[in-house]
Amino acid sequence: MKSLKKLSLLTILAALMVIMAACGGSNSTSKAEESADKTNTTPKTEEKKELSGSLIISGSSAMQPLVAAAAEEFMKENPKVDIQVNAGGSGTGLSQVAEGSVQIGNSDVFAEEKEGIPADQLKDHKVAVVGMTAAVNPKVGITDIKKEDLIKVFTGKITNWKELGGADQKIVLVNRPDSSGTRAIFNKFALDGATPAEGVTEDSSNTVKKIISETDGAIGYLAFSYFTDDTVTPLAIDGVEATAEKVQSGEFPVWAYQHSYTKGEPNELAQAFFDFIMSDDVQNNLLTEQGYLPVTKMKVERDAEGNQKNL
Repeated sequence: MKSLKKLSLLTILAALMVIMAACGGSNSTSKAEESADKTNTTPKTEEKKELSGSLIISGSSAMQPLVAAAAEEFMKENPKVDIQVNAGGSGTGLSQVAEGSVQIGNSDVFAEEKEGIPADQLKDHKVAVVGMTAAVNPKVGITDIKKEDLIKVFTGKITNWKELGGADQKIVLVNRPDSSGTRAIFNKFALDGATPAEGVTEDSSNTVKKIISETDGAIGYLAFSYFTDDTVTPLAIDGVEATAEKVQSGEFPVWAYQHSYTKGEPNELAQAFFDFIMSDDVQNNLLTEQGYLPVTKMKVERDAEGNQKNL
């Protein structure tokens, strides 16, 4: 009888062990399967939104080569986008973006520096740095000029290049209009605020370059981005060459930020275009190929009053 009881107990215990093992195994399998499901779950890739629409950009002719090249590349990546880039000078760009006739106004100067511009309504996007210097016809015969002599040339106190060791040629001044940011920067940092004498006045840097290249004795001023050939000669100032490295170090004085202004916050398309311009590929490749300097490589900075300090 006792043997039967022991056998029954053993049988019951064995059955319970089988049931528990089965439950535990099932639970373990379930957890393993759940863990595998989590491990094998591939996160969904967020699809890039397709951009469409149009932007009208106007302003600084010094910025036009850069913005036009960036716009062309941006439109290749976004075929439903149309971007129109016009020049006309910084004053024009600032006025037009303030009145809402364009989405982006390009300027070589801070909006605060332009009289009549509601700077408090505009948002500044510094997209690059531009170096500028005096440019002469190659037959003039000089490559370097003291700043004090440069001021005398542009204010009409020196009228022949032979006075500076150059050719016996009458000096022909080629200026930009008052609305030009290039003129404002050159006057401020190359001429120490002096007002240039009357001369030929042209709206576009492209035209200025053409006139200088075709006119004996001509001198004007251009952004570094226009010195792509030997049709005009860039001048060193006080022995400091007009190069990107000299601007970045703060040694060469004639430079400015390239501002792209929007009226308030940029719309979605304008912001996407700014993001594109500030991308590493554009800043380190397209921008430098066009003769501009990345903001990120500057070792000095300036405020709207022209105060410069080391970074």
